[in-house]
Amino acid sequence: MSNKVGRPPVEGGMIQPRRVRFSWEDTPLHWVPGDPFSTHLINVLHLLLPAGERWFVHVFKQALPYVTDERLKAEVKGFMGQEGTHAVAHQRVLEHMKEQGLDTAPFVENVEWFFERLLGDHTMPPFARGYWLKERLAVIAAIEHYTAVLGDWILRARPLDAAGADPVMLDLLRWHGAEEVEHRSVAYDLFMHLDGAYTRRARTMLMTGPILVTLVRRGTAFLLARDPVVAGRVQARWTHFLRRARQGRVPTLRSLVLAAPRYLRPGFHPSQEGDLKAALDYIAISPAHAEFASYRRSRGNQ
Repeated sequence: MSNKVGRPPVEGGMIQPRRVRFSWEDTPLHWVPGDPFSTHLINVLHLLLPAGERWFVHVFKQALPYVTDERLKAEVKGFMGQEGTHAVAHQRVLEHMKEQGLDTAPFVENVEWFFERLLGDHTMPPFARGYWLKERLAVIAAIEHYTAVLGDWILRARPLDAAGADPVMLDLLRWHGAEEVEHRSVAYDLFMHLDGAYTRRARTMLMTGPILVTLVRRGTAFLLARDPVVAGRVQARWTHFLRRARQGRVPTLRSLVLAAPRYLRPGFHPSQEGDLKAALDYIAISPAHAEFASYRRSRGNQ
Protein backbone atom coordinates (compact mmCIF):
# COMPACT_ATOMS: atom_id res chain seq x y z
CA MET A 1 0.00 0.00 0.00
CA SER A 2 1.31 3.46 -0.86
CA ASN A 3 0.84 6.29 1.62
CA LYS A 4 0.30 9.47 -0.34
CA VAL A 5 -0.92 12.48 1.58
CA GLY A 6 -0.77 15.89 -0.16
CA ARG A 7 -4.34 16.83 0.75
CA PRO A 8 -5.81 20.35 0.59
CA PRO A 9 -6.20 22.21 3.89
CA VAL A 10 -8.96 20.79 6.10
CA GLU A 11 -12.25 22.70 6.08
CA GLY A 12 -14.53 22.99 9.09
CA GLY A 13 -14.19 20.87 12.23
CA MET A 14 -13.56 17.21 12.78
CA ILE A 15 -16.11 14.86 11.23
CA GLN A 16 -18.21 13.08 13.82
CA PRO A 17 -21.50 11.14 13.94
CA ARG A 18 -24.55 12.96 15.28
CA ARG A 19 -27.51 11.56 17.17
CA VAL A 20 -30.87 12.13 15.47
CA ARG A 21 -34.44 10.93 15.88
CA PHE A 22 -37.16 10.85 13.21
CA SER A 23 -40.85 10.23 13.91
CA TRP A 24 -42.46 8.59 10.89
CA GLU A 25 -46.03 8.03 12.11
CA ASP A 26 -47.42 11.05 10.20
CA THR A 27 -45.40 10.58 6.99
CA PRO A 28 -47.65 9.43 4.12
CA LEU A 29 -46.64 6.82 1.56
CA HIS A 30 -46.55 9.52 -1.14
CA TRP A 31 -44.58 12.08 0.84
CA VAL A 32 -44.53 14.39 -2.20
CA PRO A 33 -48.31 14.94 -2.37
CA GLY A 34 -49.89 13.73 -5.60
CA ASP A 35 -46.51 12.78 -7.05
CA PRO A 36 -45.72 9.08 -6.63
CA PHE A 37 -42.99 9.26 -9.29
CA SER A 38 -40.85 11.85 -7.49
CA THR A 39 -41.61 10.15 -4.16
CA HIS A 40 -40.40 6.76 -5.31
CA LEU A 41 -37.47 7.93 -7.41
CA ILE A 42 -36.04 9.55 -4.26
CA ASN A 43 -37.20 6.58 -2.17
CA VAL A 44 -34.70 4.43 -4.08
CA LEU A 45 -32.11 5.92 -1.73
CA HIS A 46 -33.76 4.02 1.12
CA LEU A 47 -33.45 0.81 -0.90
CA LEU A 48 -29.75 1.26 -1.63
CA LEU A 49 -28.26 3.04 1.34
CA PRO A 50 -28.65 0.68 4.32
CA ALA A 51 -26.72 -2.15 2.61
CA GLY A 52 -24.44 0.24 0.73
CA GLU A 53 -23.37 2.24 3.74
CA ARG A 54 -22.83 -0.86 5.86
CA TRP A 55 -20.54 -2.04 3.06
CA PHE A 56 -18.66 1.27 3.08
CA VAL A 57 -17.99 0.84 6.80
CA HIS A 58 -16.90 -2.77 6.32
CA VAL A 59 -14.38 -1.86 3.61
CA PHE A 60 -13.06 1.16 5.52
CA LYS A 61 -12.45 -1.03 8.58
CA GLN A 62 -10.18 -3.15 6.40
CA ALA A 63 -8.33 -0.07 5.13
CA LEU A 64 -7.91 1.64 8.51
CA PRO A 65 -4.78 -0.29 9.66
CA TYR A 66 -2.89 0.96 6.58
CA VAL A 67 -3.57 4.66 7.24
CA THR A 68 -0.51 6.51 8.53
CA ASP A 69 -1.93 10.06 8.49
CA GLU A 70 -3.47 10.54 11.94
CA ARG A 71 -5.91 13.25 10.91
CA LEU A 72 -7.11 11.17 7.96
CA LYS A 73 -7.50 8.19 10.31
CA ALA A 74 -9.72 10.30 12.58
CA GLU A 75 -11.76 11.49 9.59
CA VAL A 76 -12.22 7.91 8.38
CA LYS A 77 -13.51 6.90 11.82
CA GLY A 78 -15.90 9.88 11.81
CA PHE A 79 -17.05 8.95 8.30
CA MET A 80 -17.74 5.39 9.45
CA GLY A 81 -19.79 6.66 12.37
CA GLN A 82 -21.84 8.94 10.15
CA GLU A 83 -22.46 6.24 7.54
CA GLY A 84 -23.54 3.75 10.18
CA THR A 85 -26.05 6.27 11.51
CA HIS A 86 -27.34 6.94 7.97
CA ALA A 87 -27.88 3.22 7.36
CA VAL A 88 -30.01 2.88 10.50
CA ALA A 89 -32.09 5.98 9.65
CA HIS A 90 -32.91 4.75 6.14
CA GLN A 91 -33.68 1.26 7.41
CA ARG A 92 -36.37 2.80 9.63
CA VAL A 93 -37.98 4.29 6.50
CA LEU A 94 -38.14 0.84 4.89
CA GLU A 95 -39.90 -0.46 8.00
CA HIS A 96 -42.39 2.43 7.80
CA MET A 97 -43.04 1.72 4.11
CA LYS A 98 -43.77 -1.93 4.94
CA GLU A 99 -46.30 -0.80 7.55
CA GLN A 100 -47.98 1.20 4.78
CA GLY A 101 -48.29 -1.86 2.55
CA LEU A 102 -45.14 -1.52 0.43
CA ASP A 103 -42.78 -4.42 1.13
CA THR A 104 -39.33 -3.65 -0.26
CA ALA A 105 -37.65 -6.91 0.83
CA PRO A 106 -37.29 -8.52 -2.64
CA PHE A 107 -35.37 -5.55 -4.04
CA VAL A 108 -33.35 -4.97 -0.88
CA GLU A 109 -32.23 -8.63 -0.90
CA ASN A 110 -30.77 -8.09 -4.38
CA VAL A 111 -28.99 -4.94 -3.21
CA GLU A 112 -27.53 -6.81 -0.25
CA TRP A 113 -26.32 -9.55 -2.62
CA PHE A 114 -24.68 -6.90 -4.81
CA PHE A 115 -22.68 -5.36 -1.96
CA GLU A 116 -22.07 -8.40 0.24
CA ARG A 117 -21.40 -10.99 -2.46
CA LEU A 118 -20.49 -9.36 -5.76
CA LEU A 119 -18.39 -6.69 -4.00
CA GLY A 120 -17.68 -8.82 -0.93
CA ASP A 121 -14.43 -10.00 0.60
CA HIS A 122 -14.34 -13.36 -1.19
CA THR A 123 -14.96 -12.19 -4.76
CA MET A 124 -11.21 -12.28 -5.41
CA PRO A 125 -8.74 -14.95 -4.25
CA PRO A 126 -6.68 -14.29 -1.08
CA PHE A 127 -3.51 -13.35 -2.98
CA ALA A 128 -5.41 -10.44 -4.59
CA ARG A 129 -6.63 -8.99 -1.29
CA GLY A 130 -4.63 -5.76 -1.61
CA TYR A 131 -5.75 -5.21 -5.21
CA TRP A 132 -9.40 -5.83 -4.28
CA LEU A 133 -9.24 -3.42 -1.34
CA LYS A 134 -7.92 -0.66 -3.63
CA GLU A 135 -10.62 -1.41 -6.20
CA ARG A 136 -13.38 -1.14 -3.61
CA LEU A 137 -11.93 2.05 -2.12
CA ALA A 138 -11.98 3.57 -5.61
CA VAL A 139 -15.61 2.49 -6.09
CA ILE A 140 -16.59 4.09 -2.77
CA ALA A 141 -14.79 7.32 -3.70
CA ALA A 142 -16.76 7.42 -6.96
CA ILE A 143 -20.08 6.75 -5.21
CA GLU A 144 -19.31 9.40 -2.60
CA HIS A 145 -18.78 11.93 -5.38
CA TYR A 146 -22.37 11.33 -6.50
CA THR A 147 -23.75 11.39 -2.96
CA ALA A 148 -22.08 14.75 -2.38
CA VAL A 149 -23.63 16.09 -5.60
CA LEU A 150 -27.05 14.80 -4.52
CA GLY A 151 -26.54 16.12 -0.99
CA ASP A 152 -25.84 19.60 -2.32
CA TRP A 153 -28.92 19.36 -4.55
CA ILE A 154 -31.35 18.35 -1.79
CA LEU A 155 -30.18 21.22 0.41
CA ARG A 156 -31.28 23.63 -2.35
CA ALA A 157 -34.37 21.75 -3.64
CA ARG A 158 -36.99 24.34 -2.66
CA PRO A 159 -39.55 23.05 -5.21
CA LEU A 160 -40.03 20.05 -2.89
CA ASP A 161 -41.01 22.44 -0.09
CA ALA A 162 -43.35 24.28 -2.46
CA ALA A 163 -44.94 20.95 -3.41
CA GLY A 164 -45.79 20.30 0.25
CA ALA A 165 -43.31 17.46 0.74
CA ASP A 166 -43.38 15.81 4.16
CA PRO A 167 -41.11 17.81 6.49
CA VAL A 168 -39.75 14.76 8.34
CA MET A 169 -38.67 13.10 5.10
CA LEU A 170 -37.13 16.33 3.88
CA ASP A 171 -35.26 16.64 7.17
CA LEU A 172 -33.88 13.11 6.82
CA LEU A 173 -32.75 13.76 3.27
CA ARG A 174 -31.25 17.15 4.08
CA TRP A 175 -29.52 16.02 7.28
CA HIS A 176 -28.05 13.09 5.37
CA GLY A 177 -27.22 15.24 2.36
CA ALA A 178 -25.51 17.83 4.56
CA GLU A 179 -23.31 15.18 6.14
CA GLU A 180 -22.47 13.85 2.67
CA VAL A 181 -21.24 17.33 1.74
CA GLU A 182 -19.40 17.59 5.06
CA HIS A 183 -17.46 14.34 4.58
CA ARG A 184 -17.28 14.53 0.77
CA SER A 185 -13.46 14.37 0.72
CA VAL A 186 -12.85 11.44 3.07
CA ALA A 187 -13.31 8.48 0.71
CA TYR A 188 -11.30 10.21 -2.01
CA ASP A 189 -8.52 11.16 0.40
CA LEU A 190 -8.37 7.60 1.70
CA PHE A 191 -8.13 6.21 -1.83
CA MET A 192 -5.40 8.72 -2.72
CA HIS A 193 -3.53 7.94 0.51
CA LEU A 194 -3.44 4.19 -0.12
CA ASP A 195 -3.29 4.12 -3.92
CA GLY A 196 -4.19 7.18 -6.00
CA ALA A 197 -3.80 5.55 -9.43
CA TYR A 198 -5.58 7.75 -11.97
CA THR A 199 -6.45 4.80 -14.22
CA ARG A 200 -8.25 3.04 -11.34
CA ARG A 201 -9.99 6.25 -10.30
CA ALA A 202 -11.21 6.87 -13.87
CA ARG A 203 -12.20 3.27 -14.57
CA THR A 204 -14.26 2.89 -11.41
CA MET A 205 -16.06 6.18 -12.01
CA LEU A 206 -16.93 5.17 -15.58
CA MET A 207 -18.35 1.89 -14.22
CA THR A 208 -20.10 3.38 -11.18
CA GLY A 209 -22.21 6.01 -12.96
CA PRO A 210 -24.08 3.61 -15.30
CA ILE A 211 -24.57 1.05 -12.50
CA LEU A 212 -26.12 3.68 -10.23
CA VAL A 213 -28.43 4.87 -13.02
CA THR A 214 -29.54 1.28 -13.62
CA LEU A 215 -30.20 0.66 -9.93
CA VAL A 216 -32.20 3.88 -9.60
CA ARG A 217 -34.31 3.13 -12.68
CA ARG A 218 -35.02 -0.43 -11.57
CA GLY A 219 -35.69 0.65 -8.00
CA THR A 220 -38.15 3.30 -9.12
CA ALA A 221 -39.97 0.78 -11.34
CA PHE A 222 -40.08 -1.73 -8.46
CA LEU A 223 -41.56 0.78 -6.01
CA LEU A 224 -44.17 2.04 -8.46
CA ALA A 225 -45.21 -1.53 -9.31
CA ARG A 226 -45.46 -2.52 -5.61
CA ASP A 227 -47.13 0.70 -4.46
CA PRO A 228 -50.57 -0.34 -3.12
CA VAL A 229 -52.09 3.00 -4.12
CA VAL A 230 -50.96 3.41 -7.74
CA ALA A 231 -50.59 -0.38 -8.28
CA GLY A 232 -48.43 -0.04 -11.39
CA ARG A 233 -50.54 2.65 -13.08
CA VAL A 234 -47.56 5.05 -13.00
CA GLN A 235 -44.52 3.88 -14.97
CA ALA A 236 -40.83 4.68 -14.49
CA ARG A 237 -40.46 6.55 -17.78
CA TRP A 238 -37.81 9.03 -18.87
CA THR A 239 -40.55 11.52 -19.76
CA HIS A 240 -41.71 11.51 -16.13
CA PHE A 241 -38.15 12.02 -14.95
CA LEU A 242 -37.47 14.91 -17.32
CA ARG A 243 -40.75 16.62 -16.36
CA ARG A 244 -40.05 16.33 -12.63
CA ALA A 245 -36.46 17.50 -13.15
CA ARG A 246 -37.73 20.63 -14.93
CA GLN A 247 -39.99 21.22 -11.94
CA GLY A 248 -36.99 20.91 -9.62
CA ARG A 249 -38.41 17.95 -7.70
CA VAL A 250 -35.60 15.57 -8.73
CA PRO A 251 -32.03 16.33 -9.87
CA THR A 252 -31.55 17.19 -13.53
CA LEU A 253 -29.94 14.70 -15.87
CA ARG A 254 -27.41 17.37 -16.82
CA SER A 255 -26.23 17.81 -13.22
CA LEU A 256 -25.67 14.07 -12.87
CA VAL A 257 -23.95 13.61 -16.24
CA LEU A 258 -21.57 16.53 -15.67
CA ALA A 259 -20.53 15.20 -12.26
CA ALA A 260 -18.41 12.49 -13.91
CA PRO A 261 -16.10 14.68 -16.05
CA ARG A 262 -15.46 16.94 -13.05
CA TYR A 263 -14.31 13.90 -11.07
CA LEU A 264 -12.09 12.80 -13.96
CA ARG A 265 -10.13 16.07 -14.14
CA PRO A 266 -6.49 15.39 -13.14
CA GLY A 267 -6.52 18.22 -10.57
CA PHE A 268 -9.89 17.35 -9.06
CA HIS A 269 -10.52 17.27 -5.32
CA PRO A 270 -13.96 16.79 -3.67
CA SER A 271 -13.52 19.98 -1.64
CA GLN A 272 -14.35 21.76 -4.92
CA GLU A 273 -17.89 20.31 -4.75
CA GLY A 274 -20.90 21.59 -2.81
CA ASP A 275 -21.38 24.31 -0.23
CA LEU A 276 -19.87 23.27 3.09
CA LYS A 277 -21.22 26.30 4.95
CA ALA A 278 -24.79 25.60 3.79
CA ALA A 279 -24.39 21.97 4.85
CA LEU A 280 -23.15 22.83 8.34
CA ASP A 281 -25.80 25.53 8.70
CA TYR A 282 -28.51 22.96 7.97
CA ILE A 283 -27.06 20.43 10.39
CA ALA A 284 -27.21 23.10 13.11
CA ILE A 285 -30.98 23.58 12.62
CA SER A 286 -32.07 20.04 11.68
CA PRO A 287 -35.27 19.21 13.60
CA ALA A 288 -34.04 15.63 14.06
CA HIS A 289 -31.31 16.87 16.41
CA ALA A 290 -33.81 18.80 18.51
CA GLU A 291 -36.14 15.79 18.59
CA PHE A 292 -33.34 13.52 19.79
CA ALA A 293 -32.41 16.01 22.53
CA SER A 294 -36.05 16.19 23.60
CA TYR A 295 -36.27 12.39 23.61
CA ARG A 296 -33.18 12.14 25.82
CA ARG A 297 -34.61 14.68 28.27
CA SER A 298 -37.86 12.71 28.44
CA ARG A 299 -35.86 9.56 29.24
CA GLY A 300 -33.82 11.31 31.92
CA ASN A 301 -30.65 11.56 29.74
CA GLN A 302 -30.26 7.78 29.70
